[in-house]
Amino acid sequence: MNRKTYSMRYTAGQPAERISAPAALLHVGQALSPGEPLPMENTLRVLVWNIFKQQRADWQSVLQSFGRESHLVLLQEAQATPELVQFATANYMTADQVPAFMLPAHPSGVMTLAAAYPVYCCPLLEREPLLRLAKSALITAYPLPDNQTLMVVNIHAVNFSLGIDVYSKQLGPIGDQVIHHKGPVILAGDFNAWSRQRINALYRFAREMGLREVRFTDDNRRKAFGRPLDFVFYRGMKVAEAAVLVTRASDHNPLLVEFSPAKPERN
Repeated sequence: MNRKTYSMRYTAGQPAERISAPAALLHVGQALSPGEPLPMENTLRVLVWNIFKQQRADWQSVLQSFGRESHLVLLQEAQATPELVQFATANYMTADQVPAFMLPAHPSGVMTLAAAYPVYCCPLLEREPLLRLAKSALITAYPLPDNQTLMVVNIHAVNFSLGIDVYSKQLGPIGDQVIHHKGPVILAGDFNAWSRQRINALYRFAREMGLREVRFTDDNRRKAFGRPLDFVFYRGMKVAEAAVLVTRASDHNPLLVEFSPAKPERN
């Protein structure tokens, strides 16, 4: 694990905090003492969205309309502007971002907004082999009301690469953690699965991890070469509802999924 990789944590009333990569993975190390669980009753509401660095109008209204009602918001290409940080800290307990690359004023990367403090936070970076720009992923874990721990993976996959070696390499460290986690898992984001090789590698990875894909009846996900780029995979829960929200506020449409708890598996 690259100890130089870090995430930035934004919390209301507190200065931004730099969080280093953990010394040990969740399944072999000591997580933080569990705090308050995610405040869900019968459903867990998750919003997944490549927000296109907030370059288009109305991104705030989309987050205001759908983000505030969600327990988790997984953003890709999130630029840590004062407007986004203010929204995150006003509506969520915490927001964790992995800076993938610096724009003129603010870092951009995946950002996970959550209605509870994470007990584990693991930032990951993988560099684009052609452009040498980095893509980020973030693994966080949250206590649930049923005393389980939910692992959440927010990923923006590498895009410009020949073959799938680097693509699979980025998934590797994620798989090392997902495969050992005993509780429910959500893996979601912009997977840039625009080729047959990439989609096959992604589905193979999901099968190996025991993950299921969320299906959308009206599938208005952003596509490239006829293949969707954004996905939500899960384990240890049931899908209650799933929708793609059509908007011009980004070059990707947000995914909104409601999960209901499943009975914990007996080990």
